[in-house]
Amino acid sequence: MSPNPKLFAFLLALSTSAFVIGCYRRFSLVALGRPNYRLDSPGTRFSRMLRLAFGQERVLDRTFGANHFVIFWSFIILAVANAEFLVSGLLPQASLAMLPTPIQHTLLFVFDLVSLLALFGVLFAFARRLFFPEPSLTSDYVKARSPEALLILSLIVVLMLAYFGLHAARIALGSEPASVLPASAFIAANLLAPLGLDAATLASWSWWLHALALLSFLAYLPQSKHMHILTAIPNCFLGDLNRPNTQPREEFARGKHFGVGRVDEFTWKDLFDSFSCTECGRCQETCPAAGTGKSLNPRGVIHAIKTNLLANGAALRTGDTPRLPLIEAAGETKPGEGSTGEAAIWACTTCGACMSVCPVLIEHMPKIVKMRRHLVQMKASFPEELTTFFENIEARSNPWGIAPTERTKWHGTLQVRPFEEGRTEYLLYVGCAGAFDARQKQVTVALATILDAAGVSWGTLGKDERCCGDSLRRLGNEYVFDRTARDNVNLLAERGVKKIVTQCPHCFSTLKNDYRQYGLELEVVHHSELIAALMASGQLELKQRVADLGRVLFHDSCYLGRHNDIYAAPRQVLIAATGDSPAEFVRNAKRSFCCGAGGGRMWQEEQEGERINLNRVREALRQEPDTICVSCPYCLTMMEDGLKDLQGDSVKVKDLAEVVAEGLRA
Repeated sequence: MSPNPKLFAFLLALSTSAFVIGCYRRFSLVALGRPNYRLDSPGTRFSRMLRLAFGQERVLDRTFGANHFVIFWSFIILAVANAEFLVSGLLPQASLAMLPTPIQHTLLFVFDLVSLLALFGVLFAFARRLFFPEPSLTSDYVKARSPEALLILSLIVVLMLAYFGLHAARIALGSEPASVLPASAFIAANLLAPLGLDAATLASWSWWLHALALLSFLAYLPQSKHMHILTAIPNCFLGDLNRPNTQPREEFARGKHFGVGRVDEFTWKDLFDSFSCTECGRCQETCPAAGTGKSLNPRGVIHAIKTNLLANGAALRTGDTPRLPLIEAAGETKPGEGSTGEAAIWACTTCGACMSVCPVLIEHMPKIVKMRRHLVQMKASFPEELTTFFENIEARSNPWGIAPTERTKWHGTLQVRPFEEGRTEYLLYVGCAGAFDARQKQVTVALATILDAAGVSWGTLGKDERCCGDSLRRLGNEYVFDRTARDNVNLLAERGVKKIVTQCPHCFSTLKNDYRQYGLELEVVHHSELIAALMASGQLELKQRVADLGRVLFHDSCYLGRHNDIYAAPRQVLIAATGDSPAEFVRNAKRSFCCGAGGGRMWQEEQEGERINLNRVREALRQEPDTICVSCPYCLTMMEDGLKDLQGDSVKVKDLAEVVAEGLRA
């Protein structure tokens, strides 16, 4: 059996047809999505694609990433070798032998070496899945030892072995020099003769084995999860250039549908994401909901979108009603494949951890918020406890429904001035927790004390301040958020506010990022940033070093750190106040773990799995802290509640403003 161009051409045509048809069927479904412009700033996008896709930046964050890096680059380099193989299969004269000898020998050497690296890389990947699979490789719909994954790895092993068999045989036949093919030469010298293999026969069998493995891989590729080989690189180019700290606005008009309740209501980029998932499990591994036994798995959400699109694609093309629901109604025992349950949708804390680790820039959290918008605005279907929350916000613009006149009672005997245009520099945006929550009021007082000590000109809106609307927007109640945002933007403009300081990262992020969509362009700073700047400039001087906190452990707020990249300021404040760097959680900074209250979870019961705050507090207690320091009212509440439940009452929880205020005491 020797290479037969006619037979090979026939098989190549079959394989290529299967590949093209498979790609067309999937990519044409992407076109069902709504428009979404993703070609702005092409230079920035290209640079990021080089870094993430070709540099494998996020892949290399994990121990096994180095192995994937080897396999990825082996594929890239061997694509040239395989292209030459396909061409020479049709036209035997068109081969590397046509090139000048130095170039030909250089390419043969590189291909031989890279094939060896690829073989070792794939064998290691095989062993990892068979003998030491990480939990993140397994989910409800796929297992680490899935037949598909093992089949793909097997095909690559066959490709590599056939490559070495072919070139070892050619060395034995004298058609290729052993000196430039070290791995193949080793096989030729040590296996052919001892095993009594005929070189010509081995060459022929190896050639066909290589051809069949390559053509099978090509035909199967669009049908498998390895479709990401085609989509991952462009997905890195098309990824959102901004941090996921806001959501797109909705235009409200009679008769419109809001949010996403059907798969074709996603944007085309959302649908393209679903074909780009590598199923590496990084999002699942870092998700606080998935990690504490909730039904939400961000990887599962993306898989469900893909499965739903494939199942409903034909019906959607013809305008028929899709048979498979995108969202499984609450009360169902377990959503079927291709659907996401409402419980999973409400379990998201919008911490953004999933997106921060995805190596191909899949945008999980915005899709969940879009489905929440559908549930809230089109179905009025949401957890019962949110009814009271939404009513309180609409009626009195705070989560507890407390009278607005109570907003000013946090300051007691403190001399608090109203903000005056032209006379006041900073508006202290107190926030609902800072104004109404008994514990957080202490933080507000501490911050006011600090501002006074530093001689900062500040004032408040008093009873006119309203909720910023953060939880409304993350929970999908975009209609009420839109109204809240408009009212607040008008109020801030009327009062002539130019600078805002907040103690709450959620207020901070909403005023800074979400309100920008409404034309608000102000300087918004979190209190950690302002205090750090005041201390660094010498405008704020402590009267004493704070030394009675013991071992201080710092917890990063998701909406301060991951969503707004503020990691250094709170640590600088603590170092300046205590004289020591704070201890760190194992999961800290960019890999920090949510307290469990973001995304509107603060106002919901936690019915499934372990409570997220308990998971975080257990992690804290392993560090044996005396004080847990935070910079967010939600985190403060969740940490204190967790410590009470775990009998960690000896551990104090303090906002960093409280730590600094202690240093101001004589």
